[in-house]
Amino acid sequence: MSLYQEPLAWDQAVIDRYDLSGPRYTSYPTAPQFRESFSLNEWRAAVARSNRAQKPLSLYFHIPFCDTLCFYCACNKIVTHNRSRAMPYLERVEREMALQAEVFDTERPVSQLHWGGGTPTYISEEEMSWLMDATARHFRLLDNDEGEYSVELHPGRMSVGKLVHMRDLGFNRVSMGVQDFNPRVQEAVNRYNSVEQVDELMQAARAHGYRSISMDLIYGLPLQTRATVTETLNQVIDLGPDRLSLFNYAHLPHLFKSQRLIHESELPSAEEKLDILHSAIEQLQRAGYVYIGMDHFAKPDDSLVTAQQQGRMQRNFQGYSTHAECDLIAFGVSAISYYGGTYLQNEKRVEDYQARIDEGKPALVKGVPLTEEDHLRRAVINQLICHFQLDFDALRQQFGIEPASHFGSELAELQPMVDDGLIELNEQGIRVLNRGRLLIRRVCMVFDQYLNAGTQIRYSKVI
Repeated sequence: MSLYQEPLAWDQAVIDRYDLSGPRYTSYPTAPQFRESFSLNEWRAAVARSNRAQKPLSLYFHIPFCDTLCFYCACNKIVTHNRSRAMPYLERVEREMALQAEVFDTERPVSQLHWGGGTPTYISEEEMSWLMDATARHFRLLDNDEGEYSVELHPGRMSVGKLVHMRDLGFNRVSMGVQDFNPRVQEAVNRYNSVEQVDELMQAARAHGYRSISMDLIYGLPLQTRATVTETLNQVIDLGPDRLSLFNYAHLPHLFKSQRLIHESELPSAEEKLDILHSAIEQLQRAGYVYIGMDHFAKPDDSLVTAQQQGRMQRNFQGYSTHAECDLIAFGVSAISYYGGTYLQNEKRVEDYQARIDEGKPALVKGVPLTEEDHLRRAVINQLICHFQLDFDALRQQFGIEPASHFGSELAELQPMVDDGLIELNEQGIRVLNRGRLLIRRVCMVFDQYLNAGTQIRYSKVI
């Protein structure tokens, strides 16, 4: 049995010792390192490097609208019942696409496409068609259904008709934000979707040829207990999604106003949250799901499991991905791109975003071109967080370094993890053992030179 299919080991004493706060490493360098002094010349240089590299493209669209406020939400969103606000925003997104298409080599195929939010399915079927048609005018979308084209949806605000329409537009993967099925928990966070609604959508998605269905759940919400989460997971397992994410709710009301509507007295304690997670992991593994890493699980025959076992999985702002070779161009408010060895982020306020587009300028407000050292450490962290191992010989060949000397202090810092049975460390490289997989973020933190430089950023716990 491969490491990736073994049940996760749970050692409470070790978890207590290493469960610190740290980044989720959807990027490296992480977002706090993006700088506002990023210039248009740096953007043009990143585009030129991307064009020379000729990688396939991944397109991300941030559609921020929601018609109801979920109290736990930390996304960049606009809560409004005024649906006429959507089209002016989409028109700006189309102008942003046109601006980018002028400088990018758009003959490259779009291997990945993702709509996120907010709630992307807030927009009407007509607006969906308009946006996809606009995308096809500017970029080379695949018409053979071989791309990975996905969309996030709120199942309590979704019709079967709209789901079928999205399939006709070319979407072949869907991610449902279920969060929890318990009525009391749903009321406490103002997020409602029934098992029956989700089941109806899943049956329709299967019938119309969606290749993958994933579900997002959250643990640590108010009024959740081990028993209520077990019940929700039983219902989810019966529904049978291909992939499943189990996110840790981080209560940060000083940063996110909507979280102030949650009663802190109703939140499970840190000990209760760990108990919920432990039980949930065991329950999902008994049901046949493979632990991918971080918060992600998948069925053994899912393409994400295959990509991990073949060493070609990567991590990005949408989580784990099977397409490691793409350049990511992101559109819309707060959207983050990665191409030409550079991270670039758009304006975070929709008014500022739209004003920049109206001026005919890129909406970029922050960015960071990666240094040679950044590229090296990004590769190290990606290998560890995706594949739980690091081959020193591969680093020598790719970066021309001697890992033992280059990372001398980091390898010394890993020694307690060796002693605790979390990792193996030898001349060949690093291998994360079963007891260490839950703590992979803590392993990666050792190689984060910005974190080690003492940057004071508040992060969530690694578990």
